[in-house]
This record gives sequence, C-alpha cells and structure tokens, in this order.
Amino acid sequence: MHYSTKSLLVASSAALLLSATSCKPKNAATAVSADAASKAYVAPGKYDEFYNFVSGGFSGQLSVYGLPSGRLLRVIPVFSVDPEKGWGYSEETKPMLNTSHGTVPWDDLHHTELSQTNGEIDGRWIFVNANNTPRIARVDLKTFRTSEIIEIPNSAGNHSSPFITDNTEYVVAGTRFSVPPDDVNGDVPINSYKKNFKGYISFIGVDKTSGKMDVSFQIECPGINFDLSHSGKNKSSGWFFFSCYNTEQANTLLEVNASQRDKDFIMAVNWKKAEEYLKAGKGKKVPVKYAHNTYDDKTHTSSSEIKNEVTVLNAKELKDICYFIPCPKSPHGCDVDPTGEYIVGSGKLAALIPVFSFDKIQNAIANKQFAGEYDGIPVIKYEAALHGEVQKPGLGPLHTEFDGKGNAITSFFVSSELVKWNIKDLKVLDRAPTYYSVGHLCIPGGDTKKPNAKYVIAYNKITKDRYLPTGPELAQSAQLYDISGDKMQLILDFPTIGEPHYAQAVSADLIKNNSVKFFKLEENSNPYVSKGESTAKIVREGNKVHVYMTCIRSHFTPDNIEGIKMGDEVYFHVTNLEQDWDIPHGFGIKGANNGELLIMPGETQTLKWVPDRVGMSPFYCTDFCSALHQEMQGYIRVSPAGSNVPLTYSTGKNLPPADSTSGK
Repeated sequence: MHYSTKSLLVASSAALLLSATSCKPKNAATAVSADAASKAYVAPGKYDEFYNFVSGGFSGQLSVYGLPSGRLLRVIPVFSVDPEKGWGYSEETKPMLNTSHGTVPWDDLHHTELSQTNGEIDGRWIFVNANNTPRIARVDLKTFRTSEIIEIPNSAGNHSSPFITDNTEYVVAGTRFSVPPDDVNGDVPINSYKKNFKGYISFIGVDKTSGKMDVSFQIECPGINFDLSHSGKNKSSGWFFFSCYNTEQANTLLEVNASQRDKDFIMAVNWKKAEEYLKAGKGKKVPVKYAHNTYDDKTHTSSSEIKNEVTVLNAKELKDICYFIPCPKSPHGCDVDPTGEYIVGSGKLAALIPVFSFDKIQNAIANKQFAGEYDGIPVIKYEAALHGEVQKPGLGPLHTEFDGKGNAITSFFVSSELVKWNIKDLKVLDRAPTYYSVGHLCIPGGDTKKPNAKYVIAYNKITKDRYLPTGPELAQSAQLYDISGDKMQLILDFPTIGEPHYAQAVSADLIKNNSVKFFKLEENSNPYVSKGESTAKIVREGNKVHVYMTCIRSHFTPDNIEGIKMGDEVYFHVTNLEQDWDIPHGFGIKGANNGELLIMPGETQTLKWVPDRVGMSPFYCTDFCSALHQEMQGYIRVSPAGSNVPLTYSTGKNLPPADSTSGK
C-alpha cells in the first residue's frame, strides 16, 4: 500500500490531534490509587532500591536517578562541557572531547546500555552514544565518570547505538544517515543517494577486563537508515537485530518520501559468521580518521589518539552475514525477549506489532525462503519469519521491554499509553495511560536474560499539565509504574534533565558497594601532583608559569602569588590532599574564561589562566568544604610585561608589617 502526500498529511494531522487529546485519558481520575505515594516513598536516610541511568538527550549528559524515589543523584558529564565538574574545562579532561573534527563541546546523548556477563547486567560499565558527531562513551560505575570515548568512522548520526552482545564482547552501532564512505570523494550530488550512499554497522570490541574499546570491524550495508537494535540471547546469541527505515532511499522530505512502503526491514546480522570471515582475511583495510580518547584514574589525565584505519566486511559480497526481514511500517524499536526466540519490531506508523521467531528465521534461511534481494541482501519472506501479530494494540508503537514472566510492555506515542501483552499468544493483558506522548520505556534488566518485574518507567516527550509551567518549554518527564501485580499502577511522576530517551535500571546492590570513595594520594601519578604542602611550588618556563598547588580544609598552598606578568600563561595544578569521602574542593579565579575546577579527594586537576589586565586577581574554593569554606581564598598579583617584580609565593607568611604607631 502506498500513501499519497495528501493522505500522509491527513494521517499526521489526525495523529497530532490524538496525541494532544490523549494527555488526559477517560480513566485519568482513577489511574493513581491511594497507596501510590507509599510505594514510591523512600524515607530520609534510606537508600533507593535501583539506580536509573537516563540519557540527557540534547544536554549531552547522563543523569542518574534513584528508584522508586525519582530523586536525582548525579549528572555525569560525557559529551558536553560541564562547569559544575570542570569537565572539558580542566586541562586533564579537554582531550576527552576531541574528535577528527577538532574539539566538539556539545553533543546529543540518546541511549544507554549497561555491560552484561552471560546476558545479565554485571554493574561494571555503562555505554552511551553521541548522536551528532558519532561516538560511543564508556562510563565506569566505580567512579561514575566517563573513562573512554571513541569516534565511529564511516558513520553519520549515531542514533542507532550503543547495543551490546550478551558478554559485552562488542558494543554495536549503526548509522542513522547513510553517507558516502569516508575513503571516497563525498563531493557528489545529494540526489545520487542510491548510487553513492552507504550504511555501516560498527562492531566495537571491549576488553573483558579493562573495558577498553576499539573498532574491531565494520559491515558495509545498503544506503538506508538504521534505527534501534538488540542482541540475540540464549538460542539467538551470536546474532544482532536492527530496525531499518527509508528503504525508499529518499534524500528529501522523509516524512513523506520515506513513508511510502508498506514494509521496511528488520536486519538480522550473524556476527559470529562475520568474525569467521574476518579471521579468514575477507575484510578490507580502509583509510579513515577517528579519535580515541581515554581517561586514566592513576594520572588523572586523558589522552587523545587519532587512528587511521578500519577493517570493513561487505554484506553484499558475503551474503550469509546479513538478512532483511520485512517489518511494517517505518520500524523504530527492535527488541529481543529473554529467551532469545522472539524479536519484536515496532513500526511507528503501523496499527499492529509484528513478532518474529528466531527458529523460523533460521529455518527460512536454511530453506532459502526468500522474497528476492534488496541491494544484494537476501530478503526473508515475511510469513516465513513471523510468529504472529499483536492486533489493535494501540497507536504509534515505539519500544518494548520484557518482564521475564512471558509478557511484554510496549510504549505507544500517539495513544499515550503503556500496553502489556503476552508474547506467545499475543493477547493484550493491560493498558495504563501515560498522560504524555511516551517514547522509550525501561524495566530493570528488561532487555536482558533476567528482567526484574517490579517497575516500568516511561520516558515522555510532550508534556501537558503535569507540572508547574516554566515558560514555553515544560519540564522533561518520567513516570514510574508498579508492575509487580497483574495490572500496571502509576505511582510517581518525576522531572528529568534534558530530553530523556532510552534508560536502563539496575539493582543498587550491584553497584553501590564498589563505589570509589576517594583516590589514594600515594597512587596519584599526575606529572604535576603535589602530595603535600611542602612540595607546593611555582616554576616559570618562559612565559608559562606552573603553579603546583595543594588544597585542604580550609586553605590553598600557596595562597599569595606575585610576579605574574601580562603575557604569561598560568597553569594551576591543584591537588586535593583530602583522603576522606565526599570532600571535593573547587578552584575559580577572577577573569578566567575557562570555567572552574572540581577536584576530588586525592586528585590533581589543572586550570589554564591567561590574565588580561594588570592588577589583583582573587581565587577561592568554589565547592563548599567546611565551616571555614568562605575563608578558603588567595590572591595573585599581575604586573605589566617586562616588570621586575620577582616570582614569589607563600602561605601564612606574607602578612602586612606591624603598624609601628600601634605600640606593638
């Protein structure tokens, strides 16, 4: 069935109307029962049961909430500068935002993926994606800090990531925008899309001990848009499943031109077979350029390396690594149940939910039950792969998670609801209104072999009348539902940062006892560390001045500095001498155009400061640290260029001389 432009516009208008009117469902008055508050209440001094890691969307950051309270615990800076924590401002963290395009101080973080062992969350790392300038980051859950960021070559628009294999062998990413490959001339007409544009799937290897990443190989695929994905598990371990759209290969007005076909595709990728081809030398070395950035918790410094090559397998030539499965219509979500048998495709414009069978897919491949090829890739017949269809589930299905009891819960953007249905018989079991146009949803462990069927969280897009107004843009939103019984029960609304997209949740017990409380000062190997006040000093190297400074409750050493001249570049290397939990110090100086530092106990961080005028510049601790925090300050005297004022520094000695008339 093909839609005309007029019919699509009519459908879009109807969808918007439904979206607007569905914010207050008919059963809204009874949606929240009297015990909801007690189910979400966490008493003062008590811990939440789960960590909820939520993408910050256009903020470029990762937020961490406690569940069931909905309390914001931390914002982890990843792809955007963060003055609160000095991320991207300190000399040690600036290289983390390097790319082949240079420093990129902002990006768009959409999706999260917790590391797994044997298909279950292991609590070591969480991977997140940069959507705009394609990158994957790894956050260490011992420190709740970004440890590594790797850029993805041959990619544009990294929405389709990060997804992991069931033992975190790989983080997998597809490209949203197909483009000409990096190693060819991209100066071609845009309307030559079908000829010159390609899509790539990237398999980024993860070291099982350190977590360190590298691009292991890529698969060159037809020039379409890849969307969301999940790894197989149990019987389907060794496979990956991607939703695909724009099989029309349109390059303009995609809302019409990429919505023509009745079915797009789920792409099944046999990554174990791809590994075999890689070992057999079937990959092609391709020149590219991408950045690989790492942070070292021993030196408290980061480094950036530009890499120049990647290995590519061609899916058109190696026909048994990729297969297309027709899926209605403009599929977005692609989810695999805990058994690994059922693959759910969610078409944004579909009025049903197709569920595919892994066993049937394997049988169809073995018996060549194909409906031809699409750009050299075999297309499995729809009916040959289909387990069945959920009929009339709702409007605008997007994403599905699983409760481990044989049921699935799907979010519906247009009809503003969560719908629970049985995976085997495909019958709808329950509906719960969201009061918003809901996007992603999350069950703790809901995409693993072992879900925790206690809560589901909805992450919402369009907010209406749930919070106090805040100007043209209303608060971003999440909602918590109790799913421990047969019926889903809304128990909490809570606002979030940025625009929440995907999120994952994990039992707090898996992470909290491994949390780093402070960095051991004796292990600090930063080249500019001062491990005691006696080692604080100032060194001039031409016009570069290195201040080896310490901080401890409640003073800096040194806190009086003279002999700085116009034209100098001053590097404050500040070491926090504290060896106690939750005693960070900050450092800010008047006129700095680079932000502040936040220095954790036992850590060294560096602020570059170029004075722009002669005079007195005070500095101070920016993070409340003690009852005498206000007294934690100092002064720097800046003299004209060529001045003969000597370079001096002190703490507690440079006092005014005694007044001779005072009788003292």
